[in-house]
Amino acid sequence: MIKISPSILSADFANLERDIRRIGTADYVHVDVMDGLFVPNITIGIPVVKAIRPTTDLPLDVHLMIERPVRYVEQFCDAGADIVTVHVEADTQENTEAALPFLSQCDILLVMTVEPGFGGQAFMADMMPKLRQIRQWIDEQNPGCELEVDGGIDPVTCRTAIASGANVLVAGSAVYKAADIPQRIKELRG
Repeated sequence: MIKISPSILSADFANLERDIRRIGTADYVHVDVMDGLFVPNITIGIPVVKAIRPTTDLPLDVHLMIERPVRYVEQFCDAGADIVTVHVEADTQENTEAALPFLSQCDILLVMTVEPGFGGQAFMADMMPKLRQIRQWIDEQNPGCELEVDGGIDPVTCRTAIASGANVLVAGSAVYKAADIPQRIKELRG
């Protein structure tokens, strides 16, 4: 089953509760946390996660695009995060294989299909060979692990990502700018 995780980065921050309720047919609520150091943007943090937790029964999919994320993982979990993803390259230069030693311990592995830091970017189709390789490793080593893609997902690119092995799709602009959000979520499932 394909799962959809709309990114609240594209929501109206003055009306977060309303906009989180508007994605009630999704599977997760994607929360992009950026520190201005690991990526060149600053977004939200622990207090916002804590504030939005009571507004939905959907799992909060918190994506830490911050330096040295280990410092904050437990605090985000305490604030209400159900899923926390971090970048293995947050402190050191890494490559695709850097996730392999941790694969057996992962419930979800995230692949960026844009440059981290800003919403609304174009999908990077050149990441599909990497996605297919990771899907193969997951199938061999930890079949229960989900493979999430984040960036540039829309009704066209979702098909490419799904065909390459993704089963969780993060979509911000494509969801929040849609005239009919529940219909768009259904459409993104493929």
